[in-house]
Amino acid sequence: MTQLSMHSPVGDLTISEDDGAIVSLDWGWGAVQTETPLLLEAKRQLNLYFDGDLKRFNLPLRPYGTAFRKRVWDAMVRIPYGKTETYGEMAGKLDTAARAVGGACGSNPIPIIIPCHRVLASGGDLGGYSGDGGTETKVLLLRLEDALL
Repeated sequence: MTQLSMHSPVGDLTISEDDGAIVSLDWGWGAVQTETPLLLEAKRQLNLYFDGDLKRFNLPLRPYGTAFRKRVWDAMVRIPYGKTETYGEMAGKLDTAARAVGGACGSNPIPIIIPCHRVLASGGDLGGYSGDGGTETKVLLLRLEDALL
């Protein structure tokens, strides 16, 4: 697995690639840095996203997880930039429980690119965010996308 780190408005991020696909995005700076074409492209797209110039990532993704979690992550990728869904709305589409959707959001290995920040609790509550900074980071990402009312 190769990694490349970058500075961002939400802190240092490390992007990991394995066998030609992005497999994780973590907070912090990786110990070993490797510039592959895919990692450089991921960094470029993330910088464009943070600048407000990219609405949809176009990267090969291979998040490791159960079949159920992969279904939830696939559904998250389909939430448009600047829009949100509740855990309950997503659960209804996937014929599962809102709590199960929340669990999948919390275990998302590629946050931001797989936009778990766009999934909110019902009644206007933000819900949680497992990335560094917790809900403060979630709010920053939603404001970046003009998704908060």
